[in-house]
Amino acid sequence: MNEPPNNGAPKVRCAIYTRKSTSEGLDSDFNTLDAQREAAQYFIRAMAGEGWEALPHRYDDGGFTGANTDRPALERLLADIEAGEVDCMVVYKVDRLSRSLMDFAKLLALFDQKDVTFVSTTQNFNTTNSMGRLTLNILLSFAQFEREMIAERTRDKMAAARKRGKWLGSRPPYGYLGDHDKKQLVVCEEEAERVRTIFRMYLRLGSVNAVAKRINDLGWMKKGYRAKTGRVTPPRKYRDKDVHTILRNVTYLGKVEFNGELYEGEHEAIVSEELFARVQSVLSSKACGRGRRRGRNPEYLLQGIAWCGLCDKRITTTAGRGRNKEVCRYYVCSNRGRKGRDGCDHSRLGAEELEQLVVSR
Repeated sequence: MNEPPNNGAPKVRCAIYTRKSTSEGLDSDFNTLDAQREAAQYFIRAMAGEGWEALPHRYDDGGFTGANTDRPALERLLADIEAGEVDCMVVYKVDRLSRSLMDFAKLLALFDQKDVTFVSTTQNFNTTNSMGRLTLNILLSFAQFEREMIAERTRDKMAAARKRGKWLGSRPPYGYLGDHDKKQLVVCEEEAERVRTIFRMYLRLGSVNAVAKRINDLGWMKKGYRAKTGRVTPPRKYRDKDVHTILRNVTYLGKVEFNGELYEGEHEAIVSEELFARVQSVLSSKACGRGRRRGRNPEYLLQGIAWCGLCDKRITTTAGRGRNKEVCRYYVCSNRGRKGRDGCDHSRLGAEELEQLVVSR
């Protein structure tokens, strides 16, 4: 394509921004980001007579939503605008930049401040006049409306799937593997037997802490996983809350929970209803069970404001009875309480002595 002569017009440095909400198809030779950039380049060449030229930098956000501005390429572009290196921003469509009216208003304010023009190659408007701004706001209102409708349809679809007992592709609970083709949870028999052992062990020991210590002694590890972002969480020892999560998980009954209601799942149960019910009864009977959070105990002056000097974790409170049945109050490192000596070597401290020491200072 032949470029029109410049005719001495001042140079307009144009940054091309492209975006796609999902990462699907981005590994192809010519993807949608390339198509958006090519359309913008043709538009800029057509405006070469007015001094327009495309900057060589690529600002491509593949796999990022337009509902917010937390996008690496957009952040780089805004930094270049702040530095005065961009005169015009070119997109294929308005919603490629943002689908949020609030975010878009903030971006337009920045463009005005830095004298940057905003152009869509498929929607004819100019942000330098009031009619162009009105057109832009109308287009953006429809873009936000479309995003909200898509979100509503997605929520309704997920709710219907959960009520039918389907697995939606989240990280499978321990004891199951995810069959992404059939969209189902499949029992991993080796892990399932360990889950049943944890349930029976809790009925015998009566404490999630004791269960966690026992299975850690057996060398069992909480399974690691890789997040969609690529971040890898390695296997680790079990904590009390990990055991508690397993014991409360209705998935092991072959059921699915949604909005507080239970529905029959498409997956096979690992634990019998009788065993599950017995465990829930014991858990619920525990005075220190994980029900509603208790308020601050006024008997402990330093509760919530003391931290361990060895591991920098919060100091929590505990109590016991001495030889004469008197109540003895203590402060203990929360890390030590959860993991034992593996978590922290700090021994518990008598509450009365520690409080007197702090008050005297």
